[in-house]
Amino acid sequence: MLEALRARHRLADLAVIGILALLAVAAPVLNLLVPGDSMFHMSTFAVTLLGKYLCYAMLALAVDLVWGYCGIMSLGHGAFFALGGYAMGMYLMRQIGDRGVYGNPLLPDFMVFLNWHELPWYWWGSSSFPFAMAMVVIAPGLLALVFGWLAFRSRVTGVYLSIITQALTYALLLAFFRNEMGFGGNNGLTDFKDILGFNMQSDGIRVAILVVTTTLLAVAYVGCRAICASRFGRVVVAIRDAEDRARFLGYRVEDYKLWIFVVSAMIAGVAGALYVPQVGIINPGEFSPLNSIELVVWVAIGGRGTLYGALAGAVLVNYAKTQFTGFMPEAWLFVLGGMLVLGTLFLPNGIVGLARRSPK
Repeated sequence: MLEALRARHRLADLAVIGILALLAVAAPVLNLLVPGDSMFHMSTFAVTLLGKYLCYAMLALAVDLVWGYCGIMSLGHGAFFALGGYAMGMYLMRQIGDRGVYGNPLLPDFMVFLNWHELPWYWWGSSSFPFAMAMVVIAPGLLALVFGWLAFRSRVTGVYLSIITQALTYALLLAFFRNEMGFGGNNGLTDFKDILGFNMQSDGIRVAILVVTTTLLAVAYVGCRAICASRFGRVVVAIRDAEDRARFLGYRVEDYKLWIFVVSAMIAGVAGALYVPQVGIINPGEFSPLNSIELVVWVAIGGRGTLYGALAGAVLVNYAKTQFTGFMPEAWLFVLGGMLVLGTLFLPNGIVGLARRSPK
């Protein structure tokens, strides 16, 4: 039974890596080399939409790592996603220079509009790409470390942990809405021009960002699988299934949970950083608790505790959202709720559970 399960995982892993490799090769060819009037041409809009789906897939991967394998149902991973996005957005805002609305090469436009005279200390270094990329993982990782240390040391678990993660996200939402925070307030950060000196609106750069997203998603997937397949991962699963027994056997349960929580937050931060240059904006709405709840729905519908199920759920649900909100946007939340209820009743193991069922 165990060998059969491992074989399924290996096949699924190969399929995921194969699909991502195909996308990384096919997207540049179909967008840049195939003529625009051809039926095989991939439009720039399609490239951007696919890139957004893959960012959501990486975010779902992060949630599945802590929920599916460790049993930590986090309703606050949208906060880590948004922090990574803001770190990238700050770098992109500094690249606008004197081409902004107010023409000040040192300050972002919204700071000039608010009559700020100098750059806040927490914006220092944001014009450096290596520094910004470091903050993409440090900011969410540090928040997860502090929050997780306090929560897990206090042995907060279950629904109580879910509630305080959601409260953390909502607190950040309220904070980032304030103009005094220095992150653009309600409007957030937008109107980006360049990345690494290249025009972000060009087809070539958009395809390049998609290829980078695909590559990093594959790296994150392989890394998560390596963690789950290791001795550490087996202990984490034991904590999920019987936390008290694992503690009685001598394992420092809180340390294992904290480590996996921090790694998951960092992956979510990378997903947010890749998301921002593709959609062209980051604002406090990304901290919305509803977004974090949606992440859990993606993983539940796809199939938690598998990694590949999380990817499938994120892509399929967001594709359905794109199609459905095109003609009935106000009903989407009801549809999403219905999908979750029906999935829970008839597909308790998610969509990928259909393939895992053995014929009697």
